[in-house]
Amino acid sequence: MPPATLDPSAADLPFLLRQRALEVLCMTDARAKALAARALFTALVRNGDEVADAGAEVVPDAHATLPGRPARPELVPPQKVERRRSLRTDAGRAAMIHALCHIEFNAINLALDAAWRFAGMPPQFYRDWLRVADEEALHFTLLADHLATLGAGYGDFPAHNSLWEMCDKTASDVLARMALVPRTLEARGLDASPPVRAKLAEAGDDAAAAIIDIILRDEVGHVAIGNYWYRWLCAQRGLEPVATYAALAAQYRAPKLRGPFNLDARRAAGFDEDELAWLEASAG
Repeated sequence: MPPATLDPSAADLPFLLRQRALEVLCMTDARAKALAARALFTALVRNGDEVADAGAEVVPDAHATLPGRPARPELVPPQKVERRRSLRTDAGRAAMIHALCHIEFNAINLALDAAWRFAGMPPQFYRDWLRVADEEALHFTLLADHLATLGAGYGDFPAHNSLWEMCDKTASDVLARMALVPRTLEARGLDASPPVRAKLAEAGDDAAAAIIDIILRDEVGHVAIGNYWYRWLCAQRGLEPVATYAALAAQYRAPKLRGPFNLDARRAAGFDEDELAWLEASAG
């Protein structure tokens, strides 16, 4: 699916919503993907929520690679990602901002994948995940622009692929996807953002700290969307959410989360007290 075929502002966009989300997912240029993801949501808002292909089979082109990504950064195992340098240097902050930039690029892909992959969900499901893709694209652009002020660009440092690997593992079950991507891996950002922000502010990078504020604000909403659809799916299948989450985490070998947890942000994102108690009891 070459990017030249994509017209996110097309008048028929709502009727081809999942197909168009897949086309953006397949794009390989990071900035072009971010722009297209934002245009896709803008067009959806302008045209309304009708999704004619909500229940249809949407199939990637035989030559497509999921997700589309640029040749760089080099993807390496997590343990081989370079250890962080001092944030008091431009190079150290560039490495940190690059890592965050890579997370946000992956988050665009995760949201687009949810929007195209899972057929037969209510229209609000697709609107929610295209909204997430729009906001993740904004985060990526803000971070990439700030990275340029530090003399670097997206792709200049190695990165790992753990976020997409879990996305791939949960491709056959929307319940597992909602449980283990937004509610697990992305929710970890709620815990990690405040200390990262504090370190950047302490290093004198107020611009980066302000971007983290935007990301944390929006990520509360993204995790809340994951929580909503996870519980909706549990109700549809007659499942108890806490026990089901524990079973899915074990089945898919989700990473064991470690505290401290940002309990206020998690509550704001819709985690209830039973879930938080289980999380703290099971933390590594």
